[in-house]
Amino acid sequence: MGEARYSRVLLKVSGESLKGSAESGIDPDAVAYLAEEIGQMHDKGVEIGVVIGGGNIWRGEAAESRGMDRATADYAGMLATMINALALQDGLEKRGVTTRTQSALQMQAVAEPYIRRRAIRHLEKGRVVLFAAGTGNPFMTTDTASALRALEIGAEVLLMAKNNVDGVYDADPNENPDAVRFSELDYMEALSRRLQVMDSTALSLCMDNKLPIIVFDVYQSGSMAGILSGDPVGTIISGKE
Repeated sequence: MGEARYSRVLLKVSGESLKGSAESGIDPDAVAYLAEEIGQMHDKGVEIGVVIGGGNIWRGEAAESRGMDRATADYAGMLATMINALALQDGLEKRGVTTRTQSALQMQAVAEPYIRRRAIRHLEKGRVVLFAAGTGNPFMTTDTASALRALEIGAEVLLMAKNNVDGVYDADPNENPDAVRFSELDYMEALSRRLQVMDSTALSLCMDNKLPIIVFDVYQSGSMAGILSGDPVGTIISGKE
């Protein structure tokens, strides 16, 4: 299968990736697809951590706009990420990939507590580790949780999986047919141009710690395998040499 370009990665998967063509909820076919894509990376011997969002079930900002306390709304969103993590865990194990779910909130009946050294040990043993409940703190997005967990486990790259957008553009390609895709970007350019790659806290954390980010279309079949093979997939965000 050839040697993979990275030995340990952190994959950020949005909750929307699990809903497939539905308006909300979890589509079993979408879960099976994601499990297969992650499984192909795992087959190459790559150590994989996954942070999953909950936007297909709940959005804290939307709930706040309707009058809910923001911190409470964010905690509800963390519970949504746990539902998604359990669904993905099931899909991965059906695919034959040994998986562990760790939660930033205490939910010991269904997941391990997040413990950095235990997570790293799972990775070293060839298990995929799903990180649920974000950072465990309100007002922090799962993008920030992705950057944080990637740094904590020593990942070599943060893979930002997008839905039907194959990289970073200078405008929304779904609204502007003339939008131009970047193959490479500098952290500061992504921040200053407000290109909505991820929230500014997460992007700044990656920049400060020189963690490269690859933004790609999760529904482009074989994209994850292509990244591991060194193919020019999506947009890479890093510091200038």
